[in-house]
Amino acid sequence: MQNDDITIETGDWATLKEACSHIRRVVFINEQGVDESEELDALDPECTHFLMQDGHTPCGTARLLPDGHIGRVAILASHRGLGLGARLMRHVIGCARAQQFTQCELSAQTHALEFYAQLGFVARGEVYMDAGIPHRDMTLSLV
Repeated sequence: MQNDDITIETGDWATLKEACSHIRRVVFINEQGVDESEELDALDPECTHFLMQDGHTPCGTARLLPDGHIGRVAILASHRGLGLGARLMRHVIGCARAQQFTQCELSAQTHALEFYAQLGFVARGEVYMDAGIPHRDMTLSLV
């Protein structure tokens, strides 16, 4: 894979639904066992969506809610370990800054806490279960 072939498209759910939902199904539903009704929710039409592609092959996704929460961050197994998750997150954070959010929040799976901490997110609160997976809230100040 050439790093130059990686692009990130920003758009609405109507435009990016097919590719983004496919990635989310593979990662969250198939790999992690999250119930489809929890994964694909009513918030999607309200969000800004991000689609990462390797050439013309979708490989990652995330969404930014209207209140500054980042969610549904997923990279296909074939593209993990290449720094693409951080690249995608920096893009999402840049879009949040452009929308003049003062902070971003997310609900991190506990195995990903260090990944988000390296991007500047700070964990807060206790660990809790979401969709059968341990999570912890994290916040990033944008000011």
